[in-house]
Amino acid sequence: MKPLLAEGIRHRHPGFVLEVEGLLVHPGEVLAVLGPSGSGKTTLLRILAGLLSPEAGRVEGGFRAYLPQTPPLLRRSVLENAAFGLLLHGTPRREAFRRAEVLLKRVGLWEKAHRPARGLSGGEAVRLALARTLLVEPSVLLLDEPTASLDPANTAQVEALLKEASREGRGVVLATHDLFQARRLADRALFLHLGQVVEVTPASRFFQAPQDPRSRAFLEGRLF
Repeated sequence: MKPLLAEGIRHRHPGFVLEVEGLLVHPGEVLAVLGPSGSGKTTLLRILAGLLSPEAGRVEGGFRAYLPQTPPLLRRSVLENAAFGLLLHGTPRREAFRRAEVLLKRVGLWEKAHRPARGLSGGEAVRLALARTLLVEPSVLLLDEPTASLDPANTAQVEALLKEASREGRGVVLATHDLFQARRLADRALFLHLGQVVEVTPASRFFQAPQDPRSRAFLEGRLF
């Protein structure tokens, strides 16, 4: 797996200018992107994914996959949705479906494989979208609030998949408002405020002894 590198990123956004001087996401690392609403988390993820071109700077690294907060599902079966990315990359249909079956069993959705994907619950839909993303074997996963509207059981299942992805050597960049989730999953934390990177530090240090007053205010619920 290749690391993800971003350098000299600058991008104007209504209300702020996103600036990232340098960021390296290592294979097997979970990086939590934290900050108040409107701080630039989604903009940063979209730039890292290559979906948004910054006004300045560069992003390079391995194959990146982006999962938005509300992942789109095709008007097809659960199985066809899971296999879709592989089919797009030219995997033979039989092989794509075989690999999709294995992963659907892993995420607890095989019993619904032949049902319409759009009939899934919110948590099931996120698990399906994540399975579809993992099947194409990205080097880096970029996720925007993947469990924001999920119940605890589905959240736990998604978090287990992310832990497994990092153990397999994939970099994981996770934008989340859930500080407990960030504590559970993250190796490092990146704190954004109004487009500015305030801190990038080991997650344990960020939560125990943040270095910037804005970080402390955010953790204490005084910055939102």
